[in-house]
Amino acid sequence: MKINPTPWLLALALATLLGCEPQEDTGGGAVYFDVPTSWLTDSGARPDWAPWPDQGGAAGAGGVWDWSMGGGLNPPPDAGPEVDAQPIDAAPVEGEVVRVRVMAANITSGNGQAYEGPGIRIMQGLKPDIILIQEFNYDNDSDADIRELVRLAAGPEFSYYREPRGTIPNGIISRWPITLAGSADDPEVNNRGFAWARIEIPGHRHLWAFSLHLLTANSSTRNREGQALVSFIRGRVPDGDYLVLGGDFNTDRGSESVFDTLSQVVSRSFTPADHEGNPNTNASRSKPYDWVLANQALNAFHVPLQLGSRPYPQGLVFDSRVYRPLSDVAPVQAGDSGASNMQHMAVIKEFELRP
Repeated sequence: MKINPTPWLLALALATLLGCEPQEDTGGGAVYFDVPTSWLTDSGARPDWAPWPDQGGAAGAGGVWDWSMGGGLNPPPDAGPEVDAQPIDAAPVEGEVVRVRVMAANITSGNGQAYEGPGIRIMQGLKPDIILIQEFNYDNDSDADIRELVRLAAGPEFSYYREPRGTIPNGIISRWPITLAGSADDPEVNNRGFAWARIEIPGHRHLWAFSLHLLTANSSTRNREGQALVSFIRGRVPDGDYLVLGGDFNTDRGSESVFDTLSQVVSRSFTPADHEGNPNTNASRSKPYDWVLANQALNAFHVPLQLGSRPYPQGLVFDSRVYRPLSDVAPVQAGDSGASNMQHMAVIKEFELRP
């Protein structure tokens, strides 16, 4: 089990208290300590005297404690035992290409801001490796329900992190292990934050993924949200690591000031469009609500998205009402993107890494 305290004064105090040495400095102001398993109870839980909070589960279930610079102790990401059993974090074969298909998905439908058949089929058909998901709700939202959504939409081998706050939480679903995750504060809203995860993709760099859902209020509010996000990223993500952020920005125009703010950490080098060349992503296809943005390190490996026989050089805004042939993306149905109360289109970019 690991605990990850910040800032440094707290780290040094805990080092003295625990009698152990720091294991790793990520470059983002974080220090890790291995806690001997002999300190744990037979079930792997925290003993009563331990100086860290109880994670409510066995240490072997993926327990990385992260005391974020924004304050508060975040629980470890969910990672089922079937994920831990997969050899997906093994060292890559030299020269092997690692495909990373990233989707922004606020594709809920119906009356409950929750995932139903249409959104699930879109995720199944487009086969993303990483999903930056908004309104991460399904059925009764129990742990078993959310795990079932991940299984249906992506596969049983995928891991996920879902914010433990609000009625419409953000989250990240990943083909590769999530080793660190949390929710950074969005200063403008109280029913979600900025969900983030550090993903162990094959190779020698981490990939940091952020899922966000900015407010509809006005462009000034969205810019303040962007400023808070940039500040968090600069204090968290080490230079040189891969970074991707995406989701529902609710932006009316591509010229909003939030994009200038976010350009401090990511780039708009590639602008996805649909089958007919339309880059807008709201239900009426008139506003650019949804985005996937990467930093320079990751953008260097951007490649055209290939679906069937057609490449999408900038990436794809997926609208089942115009995409043809739908056989490329089975089991998607023609009306899925127009389902009741589906207000957004999925956005996808693809990268090919050469570890």
